[in-house]
Amino acid sequence: MTEEKLSLDMNEILNASIEAKYEKLNQSEFHRRIVESGLSRGTIEEISKIKKEPEWMLRLRLKSLELFEKLPTPNWLPDILGTLNVSNLELYIKPDVEQTNSWDQIPKEIREYYDVLGIPESEKKYLGGLVAVFESEPIYSNVKEELTKKGVIMMPPEEAMRRYPDVFKEYFTKIFPVSDHKFAALHGALWSGGVFVYVPKNVKITTPVEGFFIIGSEMEGQFEHTLVVADEGSYIHFIEGCSAPQLKKYSFHDGMVELYAKKNARIKFTTIQNWSKNVINFNNKRAWADENATIEWVEGSLGSRYSFVYPSTILRGQNASSTSLVVTLASGEGEWKDSGSKMIHAAPYTKSKIVNKNIGFGGGVNIYRGLVKVNKGAKGSKAFVKCDSLMLDEKTKAYTFPHNQVLEDDADVAHEAHTFRMSEDQLFYLMNRGIDEKEATSMLVLGFIDEIMKELPFEYATMLNKVIKLELDKLGAVA
Repeated sequence: MTEEKLSLDMNEILNASIEAKYEKLNQSEFHRRIVESGLSRGTIEEISKIKKEPEWMLRLRLKSLELFEKLPTPNWLPDILGTLNVSNLELYIKPDVEQTNSWDQIPKEIREYYDVLGIPESEKKYLGGLVAVFESEPIYSNVKEELTKKGVIMMPPEEAMRRYPDVFKEYFTKIFPVSDHKFAALHGALWSGGVFVYVPKNVKITTPVEGFFIIGSEMEGQFEHTLVVADEGSYIHFIEGCSAPQLKKYSFHDGMVELYAKKNARIKFTTIQNWSKNVINFNNKRAWADENATIEWVEGSLGSRYSFVYPSTILRGQNASSTSLVVTLASGEGEWKDSGSKMIHAAPYTKSKIVNKNIGFGGGVNIYRGLVKVNKGAKGSKAFVKCDSLMLDEKTKAYTFPHNQVLEDDADVAHEAHTFRMSEDQLFYLMNRGIDEKEATSMLVLGFIDEIMKELPFEYATMLNKVIKLELDKLGAVA
C-alpha cells in the first residue's frame, strides 16, 4: 500500500518528559528536544492540511502542542517507559483506501484483520452501527436504517466536523479538556479517526453500536477520538473494540473518549481492549452526567505492555449516578497495568460505584489508582469502591492507591480492598470433585471477575473468556 506518513521519535519525547518530571530540563531545552523529535508546529499543520480541517481545529491542535510542552509530566508515568524502543514512530498513517459502507470495497489485506476478529459477522447479527478505524483513519462506516430513521447520527469525527460543525465544536474536548494532563494535550495535537454519535431526545437504541480500532503495523501511533452525546431521555450502548497483531517493535496508543448524558439519559460504554503485548496504551476517558442521568463503564483491559486507563464521571446533576467496572490482566514480566476509576460528585443525591478486578501472574504489575471526590453541597451523595487483586504466583505485584476527598458532611463513602493469592483450598476442593487442575484454575479466575463478565454482551463475554484462558495457558492452566 502507498501511504502518507508523518514520523516522530517517541523515545526522545518520553525521555524528555521523564527528565522534565525530575526537573532535569528547563522549558526551552524541552522545546528544543521535542522539535528535534519531529513534534513541531509544521507537523501539526501538515496533519490538519491533509485532513482539510477548519481553522478552529488547527488552532486547537497548536494550542494542544503548546500545552504539551508546558504541562508537567504525570506522576503515574513510570520511568521505564523511557527505555523502550519506540523511536521513529509513525504518528499519522493514511491507509490507501477510501472510506466506504461496504466490506467488499475494502482491500483484502486490510479486511483480513477484521474478518479474523469476526467483526463483519457481529455487525450483521446484532450491531446497530459500526465505524472501523485502521491505522489513523476511518475506513468503514455504516448505520442501520432503523437508527437513521430515528435521527441517530453516527460517523467518523472528521465527517461530523464538516456536516454538523456547531454540535461537534460544542462538545469536542469540552468534557476532557486538552489541558488536563500532558498526554491529553498530546492527543489533542495529534488526534485522528474515531467515532461521533448523537442520540436525539427520548430515542432509545435497543441494539449496541460499535467503534473498532486496529493498529496494523509496528512503530505506529494511534490517537482516535470517540465522542458520544445522549440527549434528554435517550439510551445508547456503545462498544469499543481495540486490537493489534503481535509486532516485533512497539506501537503507541493515546486515545480519548468523551461521554455526555443529558437529563434522564443513560449511556453504557463497554471496552474490550486486547492490544498486542508491544503496545503502550494511554486511554483518556471521561463522562458528564446531568440530572437523573446514568453513565455505566465496563472495561476489559487485557492486552498491551503498559496500560493507563481511568474511566471517570463528573456527576453534575441532582440524582445522577455512575458505575465503573474494570478488569485488568498483567500476565508477564515487565507488564504494567495501571487502572482505576474517578467519580466526582458535584450535585446532591448522586451515586457512584467502582469495582476493580486485577489479575496478575508471571511477574506482572497491577496498580489501582482511583479517586472519589464529594464536593461541598453534594449532600446525600453515596459512593462505594471495591478493589480486588488476585495474584497467581509469588513474582506478581499489586498496589492500591485510593484517594477519597469528602468535602460534604452529609455523604456516605465506603472503600474496601482485598489482595490475595489463588486459594489452595478451593483448588483442592474442585480437584476432589473430579476437575483437573487446569480447568479448576480457569474456573476460579473467571469466577473472580464474574461481576464484570455478566455486564458484557454475550459475544464479548465469550471473547473475554477465551482471551483469559489463552493467557492462563502460560501457567499451564487452560480449560
